[in-house]
Amino acid sequence: MTENPHHLATPGGKPRARSFGIGFDGTPGPFNAITDVPGIAVGYATLISGDGALVVGKGPVRTGVTAILPRPRAELATPVFAGIFSQNGNGELTGSHIVEETGAFNFPITITNTHSCGVSRDGTLRWMHQVMPAALDCGWGLPVAAETYDGFLNDINGHHLTSEHVAEALDAAAGGPIEEGSVGGGTGMISFGFKAGSGTASRIVGWQGNSYTVGAFVQSNFGKRCNFALRGLRAGPELVEPAIREGSPRAEKGSIIAVIATDAPFLPHQMKRLARRVPLGVAMTGGFGYHSSGDIFLAFSTANPAAAQAPSGRIANADFIPDSDIDPFFDAVIQAVEESILNALVANDDMTGRDGNFVPALPKAWLREKFGLKEKSG
Repeated sequence: MTENPHHLATPGGKPRARSFGIGFDGTPGPFNAITDVPGIAVGYATLISGDGALVVGKGPVRTGVTAILPRPRAELATPVFAGIFSQNGNGELTGSHIVEETGAFNFPITITNTHSCGVSRDGTLRWMHQVMPAALDCGWGLPVAAETYDGFLNDINGHHLTSEHVAEALDAAAGGPIEEGSVGGGTGMISFGFKAGSGTASRIVGWQGNSYTVGAFVQSNFGKRCNFALRGLRAGPELVEPAIREGSPRAEKGSIIAVIATDAPFLPHQMKRLARRVPLGVAMTGGFGYHSSGDIFLAFSTANPAAAQAPSGRIANADFIPDSDIDPFFDAVIQAVEESILNALVANDDMTGRDGNFVPALPKAWLREKFGLKEKSG
């Protein structure tokens, strides 16, 4: 079992899946996070306030926004080669059309709740105009913003997220170990009837004497309890309790957003191929892509910056690993996505939101019983 403290606990002391002795395939990076990819930074703004009956516009509030910077702040105008895949399109990811058209995007990525997706998109443009005005002086911006639904716990129609919160998350973005669970856009999210939200993991892939990193970040908000699986264990049937308690009716509105980042040199069509492997990692935890689930996945590579912003009038050159050698990177995506989802579940506590709606955490005692270890802290 790993003794790396970053693999066992979040910076805030929340347990991660490996702290219970759960075994995973592949080799994680130093932080076991998307931030193991050089230049990637993650920041959050978390909004938690109020209790009791829902009063639209006042709360209770259980939401937030996550910001992912695909390049260092000074290089955010430089595009990254990218691909997207929608397993089930009952959701939103802005900027998807230009990614499909050009195989690239620039500016930060944000993830929030369904009814604040436009705010996070526009807030990103406001922030970029402040920190890098030249990037917008002579052109337009089409930032990537994604969403999942948190209306069971949050006053989602109260529109509590503002551009200032988006700027807060962007300003807070940093590398290194990052928090998981009920933080940022994942604050009000639920998976398999347990409290979930933000999760991350990474894998190291060797190729021709070089070492590359594949990192995953998920906003996990999907799945039925009966389907939940943990490393091959069909856990759902024996985890009927603790159950969600509803003070107000709950509709099935589940989704998952996953962002895959790598420093391996790949072309846009190859990034789309990596994005298409995300559902396999989701399926390993029991996600089946039901009708109401928005399962939308983005993959990008930080390699080839010169080719991604090549000027007109000259031939552009890009390095890339051949498609015939891509399989280990498929493995890395699937492994990192599975672990990211489980980290989002493990690094969590019970939460009560609007109208007394209650979502339990995945029971830690059950994890200790099944995997035979007491969780360790960092």
